[in-house]
Amino acid sequence: MAGLQQTNSEMILLSWVRQSTRNYPQVNVINFTSSWSDGLAFNALLHSHRPDLFDWNAVASQQSPVQRLEHAFNIARQHLGIEKLLDPEDVATACPDKKSILMYVTSLFQVLPQKITMEAVREVEMLPRHSRVTREEHIEVHEQHFSQEVSFTFLLSSCCSKVVVSLPS
Repeated sequence: MAGLQQTNSEMILLSWVRQSTRNYPQVNVINFTSSWSDGLAFNALLHSHRPDLFDWNAVASQQSPVQRLEHAFNIARQHLGIEKLLDPEDVATACPDKKSILMYVTSLFQVLPQKITMEAVREVEMLPRHSRVTREEHIEVHEQHFSQEVSFTFLLSSCCSKVVVSLPS
């Protein structure tokens, strides 16, 4: 049951990230490892909710992955109060640590708007399983039916958050 809850939490978190970054063509987050290596996903996630904080084009086009990661972590610390939990050099690798990325993205999730559409959840459900779930996490996730507005309560980083999933009218 704990594994299923973790998988559902990750799916909701991934849905939120994908929905938040969908207007950034350079960003395609499909997992909590390699999708974050170049620093673009962290910056796009921040910029999508707080475009007033920095110029996206300047960050996306002129900086190296380590510089982009440093930029995102500094913006999150200065403007959102999120401590720098990751070292850019540890993330700018072929396969950064999944739990570390999850922990940091959860910190962002807790301070940024959390509305998630059903379309975003369905999109993540359609991703190839190997993209979003590791071999150790092969747990069958049963299809769920949702009413017009469904509340999900789930555990993320030892903290409960409530997310409202809205269906289009």
